[in-house]
Amino acid sequence: MTFLDENFLLPSAAGRRLYHECAAQQPILDFHNHLSPVDIASDRKFANLYEAWLETDHYKWRAMRANGIDEQYITGDATPYEKFAAWAETVPYTLRNPLYHWTHLELQRYFQIDTLLSAETARAIWDETSERLQAGDISTGSILKTFNVAALCTTDDPAESLDTHRAIADSDLATGVYPTFRPDWAFRVDAPEAMNSWLDKLSARADTPINDLDGMLTALKKRHDAFHEAGGRISDHDLPRCFGHVVEGETAARIFSAARSGAAASPLEFEQFGSFLIAFLGRLDVEKGWAKQMHIGAFRNTNTRGMQQTGPDGGFDSIGDVPHGEALCAMLDQMEQSDSLPKTILYNLNPADNFLFGTMIGNFQRETPGKMQLGSGWWYLDQKEGMEWQLNALSNLGLLRRFVGMVTDSRSFLSFPRHEYFRRVLCNLIGLDVDRGELPNDDSLLFDLVQRVCYQNAAEYVDWQYRS
Repeated sequence: MTFLDENFLLPSAAGRRLYHECAAQQPILDFHNHLSPVDIASDRKFANLYEAWLETDHYKWRAMRANGIDEQYITGDATPYEKFAAWAETVPYTLRNPLYHWTHLELQRYFQIDTLLSAETARAIWDETSERLQAGDISTGSILKTFNVAALCTTDDPAESLDTHRAIADSDLATGVYPTFRPDWAFRVDAPEAMNSWLDKLSARADTPINDLDGMLTALKKRHDAFHEAGGRISDHDLPRCFGHVVEGETAARIFSAARSGAAASPLEFEQFGSFLIAFLGRLDVEKGWAKQMHIGAFRNTNTRGMQQTGPDGGFDSIGDVPHGEALCAMLDQMEQSDSLPKTILYNLNPADNFLFGTMIGNFQRETPGKMQLGSGWWYLDQKEGMEWQLNALSNLGLLRRFVGMVTDSRSFLSFPRHEYFRRVLCNLIGLDVDRGELPNDDSLLFDLVQRVCYQNAAEYVDWQYRS
């Protein structure tokens, strides 16, 4: 069998039909990524594969470190080509790692290059791709058009300006580009110095004094309103663990005032404050009909020296093993009781939590079809096996036909083939069931399922404002 041919990941005959005749034609709705709106607004053109591939990709950085590459050639001061050559040297060692598939899918889909990347082929591939990139026919805008990206949501801090998003909205870009409301620093009463610096920025951006908790809540609501005016319809939270300690506003106000004065919250106070704030923010989402994403369970910045050298998002994070069940139940129940539980997508980073999260969302399904979602395989799980685990858990415990599908969660504009990767995995999983007689070989039923998961469900879940 040829590597990465048209039937890559599709040994099932039924799966091949589902992919080629249905999934491959669907537009992309990438409702969670870390792409730069500045790059989109400027229609950035990349000079070389270092800029397009390695500049911010901690997946590749981790693989290079595992291969013994010196940090100088990863995040240090080596030249762009030297860093690319170090990555090329590493690629043959990534066999059976999803990076091997992604690397060669991207070379094929963007540059029509079938040559395997290695130390021996690095210079030729660098030269060929650089020539294409510098010719100017590959830019952020052309990429979005080529890959039929109907809409995407960037990840945005409420203390930052939305001017770039307004500029994109006023441009002739066919892809809808919308901000996602991600107020991570609002929770960080355990890190008062950094939190207070952020609060000062939020205060200035919202034109609201923040001397107490009410001031911060007012500022957050004003920014939430501004995001809505800019087309935002989804929020996002990075939670190390679930917040299951229900407290009154007076307790939250006391914890906030102490942090504003420079006193770090205790672990218990951090969770108490988080419980209060997540419900408040959920109420804002409910009032506007937004969806909420919660990314739960990462151990972040575990290597102190590495973190000091590269800063956050440097590739020193891992899957956490915090027990979430009791706190997750309490958090969702608190939000449900206080009418602050919006449409919600829960992403678990530890695969051991697939069935916990999959059954928990079923406890809070009400009225809206697919209101509570088990998010796609996230971060370390957005590879073939992790995707299959998530799809199997969701299928066994809920309604696959209501699933909102895949996101790239990426900082790279070359990552859109991950949607293709997911769609091939999805179609093959269904196709194998058909081949075994476990699902009916009914195109109207199966094509509808695939089209919904690839596109339609996400379009209905979030109030997308498409361009004409």
